[in-house]
Amino acid sequence: MKITVSTLCRAKTEGRKFSVVSCYDFTNAKLAVSAGIDVLLVGDSAAQFMLGFDSTLPATMDFMVAITTAVNRAAFEKLIIADLPYESCAAGGEKMVTDSRRFIEEAGADVVKIETSSEQFDDLKAVIDAGIPVMPHLGIRPQTGEYKAQGTTAQIAAELIGFAERVYNAGAQMLLLEGIAREVGKLITQKLLFPVISCGSGPDCDGQVLVLPDILNLKDGAMPKFSKSFADIGKASVEAIAEYDRQIKQNVFPDDQHSYHMKPGEMEKLLELIG
Repeated sequence: MKITVSTLCRAKTEGRKFSVVSCYDFTNAKLAVSAGIDVLLVGDSAAQFMLGFDSTLPATMDFMVAITTAVNRAAFEKLIIADLPYESCAAGGEKMVTDSRRFIEEAGADVVKIETSSEQFDDLKAVIDAGIPVMPHLGIRPQTGEYKAQGTTAQIAAELIGFAERVYNAGAQMLLLEGIAREVGKLITQKLLFPVISCGSGPDCDGQVLVLPDILNLKDGAMPKFSKSFADIGKASVEAIAEYDRQIKQNVFPDDQHSYHMKPGEMEKLLELIG
């Protein structure tokens, strides 16, 4: 059965948490589906994890549509959220509406995630008013290059809560909070009736999201305070590839078992044909 925003709203009402994974391709999306993940977020962090850039900014709309389509092929029964890239957000309301519609119509996404602030409310509202399901992204916003935790003072916390209420009243479908103080995440989750996802905003939100490379420990370097690796698949992958390399160089693989063969009697006929 297809997971929808209504499915998550029921989970919230019943006090059940839901899981979200940020992934970027068909193969890993299939793994997430097999593991029972509820929601797949196709994040613009793909620019870093797939393409090797040092920020999310180089992610283009065409690239995001392509990878969202791939994830949707693997996980169409899950809720698919697509991340509107910087190039679209920076262009303003009309471009944001056009590109958000591409995610829905071309890529099969169910919801569009938009990094936003109170200064960009009118652009966000334009997308909502166009009838596109939207999940605003508040707090730490990688597209701005600011990675400092948010809501740690009463003044900033009050502003975040006020803006969260504003986007809720404007018709947003969901909300993502990144790097917000746990206490503030809890208050927002309790105040608002739609699903609230935490990315480093404490355990009191309705759902939690991490990027798959962190979950599997597939990347080098330190990870954010709020992230966690649940298995060292990175190390296991290196060991497996190194064993492949060893067997190639020692002429152990491929062997006869991993080779195709001519049908009986055909080798003799071939030798006659080629003299």
